[in-house]
Amino acid sequence: VEVGPRDGLQNEKTIIPTQVKVELINKLSQTGLKFIEAASFVSERYVPQMGDHSKVMAQISRKEGVMYPVLTPNMKGFQAA
Repeated sequence: VEVGPRDGLQNEKTIIPTQVKVELINKLSQTGLKFIEAASFVSERYVPQMGDHSKVMAQISRKEGVMYPVLTPNMKGFQAA
């Protein structure tokens, strides 16, 4: 499971634009990976980098055969996902 788009980016201090995240995930989709953890549905107040999770998930180009799981650490995040 590739977790870079979620785990790798959520700790960055500078907010990465949504389009950059989408491009990263789309490029990873072309590498043969089968699972790309694309986002985390958490409070933007606690993890500002993941504040655009819904936009990222709506904008990625889903490739057949690739799964795009997300992290949902609580019921509110699960319901949002």
